[in-house]
Amino acid sequence: MNRLASEAGEPLRIAVIGIGNPFNGDDAAGVMVVRTLQKKLDRADHLLLIEGGTAPENTTGMLRRFHPQVVIMVDCAEMGRPPGSVGLVEIEQLDGMSASTHTLPPSVLAEFLQRELGCRIVFVGIQPFTLEFDAPLSPPVRQAVSRVSRALHRILRSSS
Repeated sequence: MNRLASEAGEPLRIAVIGIGNPFNGDDAAGVMVVRTLQKKLDRADHLLLIEGGTAPENTTGMLRRFHPQVVIMVDCAEMGRPPGSVGLVEIEQLDGMSASTHTLPPSVLAEFLQRELGCRIVFVGIQPFTLEFDAPLSPPVRQAVSRVSRALHRILRSSS
């Protein structure tokens, strides 16, 4: 049995939400990860890739219809680490994360999804360098987007 299969042997239903503002420098990191995955992965019934942008809470209807078992949220996050650092952040720790361009903090969305959909939440944070308007991704964050995209691609491809 595949390590990403459900107890019934079916592939896990996994949704990936890229969060952030593509116009604010490194805040685009989560959205860029999803865009990269959309180019690399074939469509599959058990995978849902969503550009959540600055209002990922607007995706809850789509998620409710999809019935994910796992939701992976990818966003830039102030973790007090060097730019481009990547970290898995527990839901309980999300309250302390900066989400300056979002309408709701990621913690609120994560708790809602966990409570309403009964799914597991994984938050992948990428430490930003700059959040300036109209700035491109900084080199360390561009590299982090590439690393996260490759890792998620391997995981999601193996779930097929």
